Amino acid sequence: MKTFRLGLAAVLLATATQAMAQDTDIDVAELGNFVRWSGVVTSLFVIIGAWFLLKVLSSFVNRFSEQFAARRLTMQKVATFAKFLIFIATGAIVVALSFRIDRTLLTLIGGTAAVAIGFALKDLAASFVAGIMIIVDRPFQVGDRVNFGGFYGDITAIGLRSVRLQTLDDNTITIPNNKFLSEITSSGNYGALDMQVVVDFYIDANQDIDKARDILTEAALSSRYTYLPKPIVVLVSQEPMANYIAIRLRLKAYVLDTKHEKAFETDITLRTLRAFREAKIAAPTVFPADAEVAAG
Repeated sequence: MKTFRLGLAAVLLATATQAMAQDTDIDVAELGNFVRWSGVVTSLFVIIGAWFLLKVLSSFVNRFSEQFAARRLTMQKVATFAKFLIFIATGAIVVALSFRIDRTLLTLIGGTAAVAIGFALKDLAASFVAGIMIIVDRPFQVGDRVNFGGFYGDITAIGLRSVRLQTLDDNTITIPNNKFLSEITSSGNYGALDMQVVVDFYIDANQDIDKARDILTEAALSSRYTYLPKPIVVLVSQEPMANYIAIRLRLKAYVLDTKHEKAFETDITLRTLRAFREAKIAAPTVFPADAEVAAG
């Protein structure tokens, strides 16, 4: 009885395999009838032309952004929309040139081939839809300085599949679009060139706090990177340490362009520390117990 079952299973498996092979041959043969081979050659030139157009667009935007920094974010946003249109138009033209589209072809594509392609491209389709949602909902824009997934830098491109982020260490991070639908993204400037920068300084509790605050405010006002139309604020608070109290001076000021963020922080820090040294404003005193903890 067991031998009979095994034999029957083998026969059914062979029959199913043969039927699948015949269906595949029919599908391939039918699909070949719908291909316009002359159109395929033309489609190759269309793809090359689209690639060349994208290169020219990127080069123009980069040169324009260097010469007119105030228009940099606007040009990058326009370039993002233009790239989306080029991708979509190229895909539509290639399909129209390469295939004879009719009801039979649509039925064939809607069969097993479409299912297989759908499983293979489900992540790509999800990223494509997410890219459109990013463009419409605008959680961030090209040129924004964002913090996402532990990476901090500038959004340089929003594509059909992914977003490119240039970190401050000059690394290019590629992030699939669908990741942004489920994770939190922080944008520092959200479409503006200027951005708030926070810099902390600590002094001993026995120092002249008012003098230190004035020094920090003056350092921000005199920096060439400060965006003066927006307010400069210095907040003062006590910070309990292990065996002492430190005074924290938190500067909140705006840098005129996000690309100068680190230069702005460095300029403020150098000016403030030099002025503290001249005014004999000391850093928090570290007691022996703290030194032991730090050494351990």
